[in-house]
Amino acid sequence: MSLLAAPQIEPHLPEAEANPLAKLALLHAEAEETARLANLVGRSLHLALLLPALCLFTAALAQGVSLASQMVWGVFIAFATVALLRAYATAIAAPFERPVLKTFAKDMSAILLYAGFAWGAGAFLALPAGTSFAASIIFAVAPSLAVAILLREQEAAFLFLAPAAMLSAFAAVLKPFAGGALDAGLILLAAGAIAGAAVLAAQRRRLALSLPLT
Repeated sequence: MSLLAAPQIEPHLPEAEANPLAKLALLHAEAEETARLANLVGRSLHLALLLPALCLFTAALAQGVSLASQMVWGVFIAFATVALLRAYATAIAAPFERPVLKTFAKDMSAILLYAGFAWGAGAFLALPAGTSFAASIIFAVAPSLAVAILLREQEAAFLFLAPAAMLSAFAAVLKPFAGGALDAGLILLAAGAIAGAAVLAAQRRRLALSLPLT
C-alpha cells in the first residue's frame, strides 16, 4: 500500500448496507480521500517545477565542483522531475476517479523516495569539500521544507526528507564539509525539526476535520 494513500475503504461492508448512518460515513470517507488525493495531484506540479529550479540555483552558486559531477546530479534530478510530470499528466486527465488517484498515490511514494535520494546525492556531486555550515544546512533543509509545505502530507515529507538528510549528513563527514561531524549532526537535527513540524501540522488538520460545524 502507498504511504500516501489512506487505508483501504471497503465499499460493501454489511454494516454499511444495514445502517444508513454507516453508509453515509463510508461515502464521506471516500469523498474526503478523493478530495485529498486530487489536491495532491495539483500540488505535485509545483514540486515538479521547483526541484529543477533549486538544482540549477545550487549548481550556479557552487564553486570548485567539476561540471561533469554537476551534470550527473542534474540528470538524477531530471529523472525525478520527469517522473513527477508524467504522474501528474496521467492523474490530471481523470482527477476524481479513485482508481487513478490511488495509482497516482503509489507512484508518488516511489517518486518522492527517489527524489530524496537524488537530492541527497547532490551533497556529494554538487557541493565542494569544505562547504560552509550555513550552506550545508540550507542545501539539506530548504527542499525538504518545500516538499512539506507544498504537498502538505506528513508521509510525503518523510519520504523525501529521510534520504536527503541522511546523504547530506554522510557527505558532511566523508567529503568533508567545513564543520564535519558537527554539520552532520545539525543537518539531522534540522531534519528532525521539519519532521516534527510535519507531524504537528498533520495532527492539526485531522483535528480541524473532526471538529463539528457550528
